[in-house]
Amino acid sequence: MAHEEKPTTVCVLDASTYVGFWILKRLLNKGYFVHAAIQNNGEKAIEKQIKEMEKVEEKLVLFNVDVLDYQSILFALKDCCALFCCLDSPDGYDDKMVDLEVRGAINVVEACAQTDSIQKLVFSSSLTAAIWREDICSEKDVDERSWSNQDFCRKLKLWYALAKTLSEQAAWALAMDRLLCMVSINAGLVLGPAVTQQNPQSTMFYLKGAAQMYENGVLAFVDVNFLADVHIRAFEDRSTSGRYFCFNQIVNTEEEAFKLAQSLSPLIPLPPRHECQGSEVYAERLKAKKLSKLVEALPVSLI
Repeated sequence: MAHEEKPTTVCVLDASTYVGFWILKRLLNKGYFVHAAIQNNGEKAIEKQIKEMEKVEEKLVLFNVDVLDYQSILFALKDCCALFCCLDSPDGYDDKMVDLEVRGAINVVEACAQTDSIQKLVFSSSLTAAIWREDICSEKDVDERSWSNQDFCRKLKLWYALAKTLSEQAAWALAMDRLLCMVSINAGLVLGPAVTQQNPQSTMFYLKGAAQMYENGVLAFVDVNFLADVHIRAFEDRSTSGRYFCFNQIVNTEEEAFKLAQSLSPLIPLPPRHECQGSEVYAERLKAKKLSKLVEALPVSLI
């Protein structure tokens, strides 16, 4: 009898975030065994869906974790060969939440480093961890080497961007110190089914300063299906390393900005249609050459 290969088990933390949930679903569709690690954020709609899925899905096991409780993370990681880390605050961001997310990221990386089975950490981050600084308008390209300036973020109270910047930097510092294989996916504004109902806070906090992002050619969005697929490809491709900018399209015309607002209505107000008659096109500064090598082609926007 041929030897049967042991099924691959991975963990998604926090699986009840919008991005985490879509990664979870894609992993199950691909045949992975999944540990869905969920923080106690109340009976959110996505959490309820996962609990219902667990009743019928043999390859799904639910774990309750607290990212500030190192032991609870270790328990969820048992027998897993990879962790997809998707930290997001369901209640929005302020200076205190920035600190909590950084501490959570450090605990997650340390737990991975102390678990013999973990081969790779795929860390879900944001383009906002790379685009914010005083002189952005003078830069030709913004790519994976770029980081947002934390003092500038504090000055403008860009708490979401600051949380993503500091948590990713902390994760990278500790991962390198612990010799842990890590990849980060720096996503644009995440769009997808029911995003305005299931991910309103992160969407709104991402869009703080949207006008400046738009005018400087760094306002971009990504479809959540594509984003989830990129996370999984980053795990499956052994050659991946470092950061990957992930977006489908840069918004740099008034027509595109109006379509983006339409897709997020009623979360954000629609501008009067007559105001979107301009012909000005802003230069695109974001570069995603690494992503193009990881995937065959970027799909056409769903907007």
